[in-house]
Amino acid sequence: MRGEPSRPGEFELIARHFRPLAAKYPGALDLGDDAALIEVRPGWRLVATADALIAGVHFLASDPPSDIARKMLRVNLSDLAAMGAEPLAYLMTLALPSDTDEAWIAAFAEGLAADQAQFAIVLAGGDTVATVGPLALSLTALGQVEPGTELRRNAGRAGDVVLVSGTLGDAALGLRVCRGELAGLAPELRALLVQRYRIPEPRLALGRALVRGRLARAALDVSDGLLADLGHICETSGLGAVVEAGRLPLSPAAQAALAGTPQLIGDALGGGDDYELLFTARPSWRGRLRAVQSHVGDLPITRIGIVTRDSRLTVRTAEGDRDLPAGFEHFR
Repeated sequence: MRGEPSRPGEFELIARHFRPLAAKYPGALDLGDDAALIEVRPGWRLVATADALIAGVHFLASDPPSDIARKMLRVNLSDLAAMGAEPLAYLMTLALPSDTDEAWIAAFAEGLAADQAQFAIVLAGGDTVATVGPLALSLTALGQVEPGTELRRNAGRAGDVVLVSGTLGDAALGLRVCRGELAGLAPELRALLVQRYRIPEPRLALGRALVRGRLARAALDVSDGLLADLGHICETSGLGAVVEAGRLPLSPAAQAALAGTPQLIGDALGGGDDYELLFTARPSWRGRLRAVQSHVGDLPITRIGIVTRDSRLTVRTAEGDRDLPAGFEHFR
């Protein structure tokens, strides 16, 4: 994918690979102006989020370019999902090493095109520059939500149940596979874990369903790790929580990994990049939450704990309880 420099100039690259991604959005102005024009439907509020991704930190430089592009877009879509917003448009900045050839850029654009079609979002603008440092990406995603319905992380209440979508720990385990670990797992399980690390699934349908049904109090996406992100809810809500380790939803691949190395449970508790939705709800909403399943297909929603009045996180295991400060950064 990389070798001797072989690519046209900046504006030709933009016209060839990125202008088609903006073709369906009039406000992008054909990527020919200094800024884009963003319109929001009357009675809706704009939601904006931005993330930076650096090679060697958020992804591996050797990852397929289409996967890198999709992860860049999807981690921002996950932030929109965590507020219950509908995707609208995005802006991106690419800082490309000088040896990045056009074939790499073309594959990167193909990954974006695939996800634009899947998630109904379009490119509105951005910037492309050269760098002597590692590949660096930045993306700003814009969405829209009805005012007053957006999900926030500071609205938890004591007695709320803590719920999470999907499964936990797969991305962290997938990174281990990319680094040459977990060699004893079956190849198909290793491939599934790598897929979860490279291409997360933003839970947009679930976020919208929670907004429409007013079924979540506090919510965010699991990007830094389950306990770190639950700590954010606890801090901003002025509360604590108890997490039952035995209730953590694990994929068959993660279960197989833990069967051989039980201490890998730390990847489910503290590993980042899962991008599942973590939220709190009243216990009495259990029946209404089951109805949400009709909007999210076979995506599991698992109760993993409860919100408490104190200011600590407690992990409850068969060996006993471990208390952690609610504001800690990572479970490492």
